[in-house]
Amino acid sequence: MRSLAHYESLAALFDYPEADYPAKVHKAYAVLADRYPQAAAELEAFVEAVGADAREYTPEALDEIQEIFTRSFDVQAITTLGVGYVMFGDDYKRGELFVNLSREYADIGIDCGTELADHLPTVLRLIARWQDEDLVAELVEELLHPALHQMIAEFGSQRSQQRDKLYQKHYKTLIASSATRGTMFRAPLAALLEVLKDDFALSEWQPPEQDNDFLRSVGRELDIEATAGRPAPSGRML
Repeated sequence: MRSLAHYESLAALFDYPEADYPAKVHKAYAVLADRYPQAAAELEAFVEAVGADAREYTPEALDEIQEIFTRSFDVQAITTLGVGYVMFGDDYKRGELFVNLSREYADIGIDCGTELADHLPTVLRLIARWQDEDLVAELVEELLHPALHQMIAEFGSQRSQQRDKLYQKHYKTLIASSATRGTMFRAPLAALLEVLKDDFALSEWQPPEQDNDFLRSVGRELDIEATAGRPAPSGRML
């Protein structure tokens, strides 16, 4: 079986940034530069944004990159790193995915820590270590390939404008971020997609007629948050 060890380095791009994050980014870029020129090109601006060399972050720089990461993937997020949620939402299929992935993690010795089983960097570490080539290909084609397309789409300008309007409706103010740095984490997602295309000879992905709309899910969550504790028209508590 061919080596997929480079997905360990790619997984580190999606870990919560700590002081050594620039070194991890530069290591991933070096891996791509040798074998995946298109993916490396996608990542170049991101490498520049996190720092011109592999030095550790100052506290101020670390605070900034952590805030952008959180805005991108965690709180009032552009998207989520839970690839199962991107694909299935809260459908029972996500639960089935948890069970199957957790079994594979246990067999290989991967610790999810505090993250759910469909957390993107954990899934990438599974790909790097899995010995079953057929299951790896199935996971990539059926889960990661479509999920990444949908995640990347959420960083587009039209989607961002829709999301800003949604937040403005609920909170009256927008989350301040520059047009470039605020969406900088699109780049590692795009680079990862290019690597998967090369490694697995993926065909062009066609979006389903009805997909899982992450923005719609965020809207529902904001509605619940905004009405929490208020009596519903039926008299019940929401």
